[in-house]
Amino acid sequence: MILQEGSFIVYSIKNNTKDKKVSKKKADKESNGELCPMPDIAKLIGGKWKLIILQILIFHGMKRFNELRRKIDGITQTMLTSQLRALEKDGLVSRKIYPEVPPRVEYTATKKAIALSRMFKEMHNWWIKYESE
Repeated sequence: MILQEGSFIVYSIKNNTKDKKVSKKKADKESNGELCPMPDIAKLIGGKWKLIILQILIFHGMKRFNELRRKIDGITQTMLTSQLRALEKDGLVSRKIYPEVPPRVEYTATKKAIALSRMFKEMHNWWIKYESE
């Protein structure tokens, strides 16, 4: 069954293992009544910094490491490095290294990340509507 409200679609999945092969992990999620794929999405973009990093790269384009660090209040160099590596590993950020001294590294949002731009706009609209409540 699919319920739709606004721009968001919520899936309610009932697993019929006779009709299809399903991984154990997915079958466990479905039998526990979790809203798939929300836990997986939360792993990809959850946390304190990932959405901020993605927003900057999606809407402001390519940035070098120190440009990102200056734009994000309170993030440490170690944390920014860690978050960028995780986003790169998950295919949301690409990193280009130039063979120069000192090395120049540029970060950009991938096509996969840019596909999230609508979600960012919806979250912005939600904030404008409800921030004063």
